[in-house]
Amino acid sequence: MDEEHLHDDLRVFKDRNFFQLRLRSFFTVYLLLGLFFVLIITLFAVSLSRVSAISSKLNEVQPERKQNFSDRDFLLFPCGPGSREWEYFNGKCYYFSLTRMSWYKAKAQCEEMHSQLVIINSYAKQNFVMFRTRNERFWIGLTDENSEGEWEWIDGTDYKTTFTFWKEGEPNNSNNNEDCAHVWISGKWNDVYCTYECYYICEKPLPN
Repeated sequence: MDEEHLHDDLRVFKDRNFFQLRLRSFFTVYLLLGLFFVLIITLFAVSLSRVSAISSKLNEVQPERKQNFSDRDFLLFPCGPGSREWEYFNGKCYYFSLTRMSWYKAKAQCEEMHSQLVIINSYAKQNFVMFRTRNERFWIGLTDENSEGEWEWIDGTDYKTTFTFWKEGEPNNSNNNEDCAHVWISGKWNDVYCTYECYYICEKPLPN
């Protein structure tokens, strides 16, 4: 009888030890899983922090890059990337038309482009215009339609005290109806009737 009790006690003891070992195994597994979970969370937080730092640096660099692109565009297109048909000269922008029209229509066309018919008030600008027009007829912003013989620049520049470059014998008001000026052979100025169809030159300041 004692042997039976002893045997039962040993079995219980073994079962208890086995149960305790199983509990320890489960505890170890759960502990490892917990540590793994904490490690994953930590790595995620570190990665998120790095991404945030990189994003912040990119945001700092981006305005500088935009400014660099802006500077490059200004060097390539000083009159503006959207005004590539305009030419730069001495602080202003110039458009040389590819179509002919009357002086009045040319004036209106320039105004639609936020500009005006060119004012030639210096020998340097005259040379620039002369080189570009190559003996073709181009309207300029000069007229005496308000009073015959009283020539006026459309922007109010004083005609009497500024540069002129009339062709010899011009202006002559042929047929008593030549009230608008254009550049012609060798860039010299000529008066002609304002409904005559010429090319035209628009002028505007540099964009802000």
